[in-house]
Amino acid sequence: MTVIDNTAVETLFTEARTHNVWKDQEVSEEKLRELYHLMHFGPTSMNCQPLRVLFLKSQDAKERLKPALLPGNQEKTMKAPVVAVLGYDTEFYQHLPRMFSHNKDAKSLFEGKTDFINSTAFRNSSIQGGYFILAARALGLNAGPMSGFNNAAVDEAFFPDGQVKSNFLCNLGYGDASALFPRQDRFEFDEVCQVL
Repeated sequence: MTVIDNTAVETLFTEARTHNVWKDQEVSEEKLRELYHLMHFGPTSMNCQPLRVLFLKSQDAKERLKPALLPGNQEKTMKAPVVAVLGYDTEFYQHLPRMFSHNKDAKSLFEGKTDFINSTAFRNSSIQGGYFILAARALGLNAGPMSGFNNAAVDEAFFPDGQVKSNFLCNLGYGDASALFPRQDRFEFDEVCQVL
């Protein structure tokens, strides 16, 4: 593998910021397709890929989401060009014969095991959510991920059959850098890491 250059590191990590204020600039469906295409190469356990994404672009779709948001998240979400609802498919294992084809028994490992299904789907959709944010940044978009919402209300509004469950939301667009808060502190290595 090639080590990426410092410009790429800055784009993805050190200079990237979470945005709350958005420029009035559309995000095309083509850009959203590029984002998904980049993201979908990231690894998941058994290549299970449980993430399911709804991209809310219309004001009507965002208004359906609004009652589920905590008050502090409503304005920035309504003004975001796109709101991604990232969920996880609790029947992801049905696709393992295709996605993990070299292991013919993969599907049977999950059948009837609700806790294992849910923990695997939630964990791996969260991992994919991280790739999602990095893919957005790589394509010149800004991301505003958040968990300040009522999952049950989002599921009722957007995933009523119960198969898909919401994980987190991510506002997408072109952020207004002049409205950024100062960068908050991060833990240093020795505060949170050990080498054993």
